[in-house]
Amino acid sequence: MKILASKTKRMIKRARNYCMITIAALIYAIAISMFLDPNNIAPGGITGVAILINRFTDISVGTWNMIINIPIVLLGLWKFGYKFIISTMYALVWITVFTDMLAPFGAVTNDLLIAAVIGGGLMAIALALVIKAGATTGGTDIIVKVMRLKWKHIKTNTLFLATDIIVILASWAVFRDMTVAFYAGVTVVINSVVMDYCLYGSDEAKLIYIITTSPENIKKRILEELDITATLIEGRGAYTGERKEVVMVAMRKQMAPQAEEIVKEEDKNAFMIVSSASEIFGEGYKDIMREKI
Repeated sequence: MKILASKTKRMIKRARNYCMITIAALIYAIAISMFLDPNNIAPGGITGVAILINRFTDISVGTWNMIINIPIVLLGLWKFGYKFIISTMYALVWITVFTDMLAPFGAVTNDLLIAAVIGGGLMAIALALVIKAGATTGGTDIIVKVMRLKWKHIKTNTLFLATDIIVILASWAVFRDMTVAFYAGVTVVINSVVMDYCLYGSDEAKLIYIITTSPENIKKRILEELDITATLIEGRGAYTGERKEVVMVAMRKQMAPQAEEIVKEEDKNAFMIVSSASEIFGEGYKDIMREKI
């Protein structure tokens, strides 16, 4: 019975993921066919390359996206296995279908700024949904993952930025229009910021160290009033040699003023260090097991 229930649960999860990928593919296609492509904005990555090549051929952007991705997907199959690639191919097929289906409708707007912002935002939402469903849209996602296997010391964002810059410069050469290239850059920035927010939420956080004579009271109030955990660290004063407990707590930025008020109320002589935390992994924050693509 337990085996059947577990199997059913896995099937439901898989079906949900594929539904999510399908919706994401539609959103991605809307961004390309109705905002970016009609305005000559090549948003980096393989999609940007497909838009540029399309200007020299009669083959559609969606079809070019699929053609370019086939050898890249085969590379991913070799490096990462078929489970990863099946969902990626599923995403690519639907992106191709939806992109070509929506292309005849043309641009929703001819304002380059609006097209870049909305197009970049929609692409980011779509990519975040695909990643959460355990897939990718192929292209530079796979290329960067493969490059990271060899050059682990190079940050993922650096590799993505390098490929995007190459495509943006190529768009400048193809369209001979600096304005279009500029808005392609805007799209890349919007895409990066929105996708990061969709995947991880706001990373703005505070790390607070509280050296106090009332660690238990402060810890209890932080747990109860802020609904976040804290860690007690044993310390010793360098001058007095007196043993003290340090309360260490990480929290979202907006909670910091409340924490500071709690400390003031419990121990006006407390020594408190407040610093910014760029990333926090763990329950309620980023998943430490999530692989950065």
